[in-house]
Amino acid sequence: MPPAAQDPELEQLEIDLLLEAVYRRYGFDFRQYAQASLKRRLWRRLLAEGLSSISELQAKLLHDPPCMERLLLDLSINVTAMFRDPSFYVAFRDKIVPALHTYPFTRIWCAGCSTGEEVYSLAILLQEEGLYDRTRIYATDINEAVLATARDGVFPIAKMQQYTQNYIKAGGRREFSDYYVAAYEAAQFSRSLTENVVFAQHNLATDRSFNQFNVIVCRNVMIYFDKTLQNRVHALFYESLDTFGILSLGHKESLSFTPFVDKYEQLDEVERIYRKID
Repeated sequence: MPPAAQDPELEQLEIDLLLEAVYRRYGFDFRQYAQASLKRRLWRRLLAEGLSSISELQAKLLHDPPCMERLLLDLSINVTAMFRDPSFYVAFRDKIVPALHTYPFTRIWCAGCSTGEEVYSLAILLQEEGLYDRTRIYATDINEAVLATARDGVFPIAKMQQYTQNYIKAGGRREFSDYYVAAYEAAQFSRSLTENVVFAQHNLATDRSFNQFNVIVCRNVMIYFDKTLQNRVHALFYESLDTFGILSLGHKESLSFTPFVDKYEQLDEVERIYRKID
């Protein structure tokens, strides 16, 4: 943690300068991330690098790209699991799948996909609902390192017991082990699950819309953004959704108190699923 004697105003100035420098040098914009969480992660990286001040961390970041890669892993929130929050997938089957059956082809954006567990979960669900062959999933994240893990589809075998329980609670219709091959300490998921997936780097803080979507899934990502950045991302999602397109947020997120609250109808209050109507 930062030294107790650190002047708060000086510390904030140093953090602001570091974030501005990172944005100008690498194009990654963390200037509107929630400050408390951001500050913790910066100090964690500072101490791991054996440095003693934010200004020292800034200097190293600008001259040592591998250090920037390590910080990017720290700042990218990669808390995920297969069929995490199983009730969401139950709601997806009940509230979203019937609408998708009315389209000849479906485009789904999984924004902030991290290491890909949510992408594979959606692919499995869509296969079981007979929709996968006419669906394209766009899986994006700011962090190329976690995207590489997502593309590989290899996850620790030790997690399969919990993932199996999640899958069953999510309404899974087969044996979960049908979707992967176990080898040593790893589980390799079927390549068929990524045949219709496009993995790509995308920065929600700075990048623009790149397609029109029937569904956008972005769960528990914006809780790490400040209000200004949250509204910026909501504008991006609104622009990217077709009319009657569906937006899925996390349990701790909501459209309430955003400029877009009247532009959607609520499909599921608990699971934060909304349909664009305006």
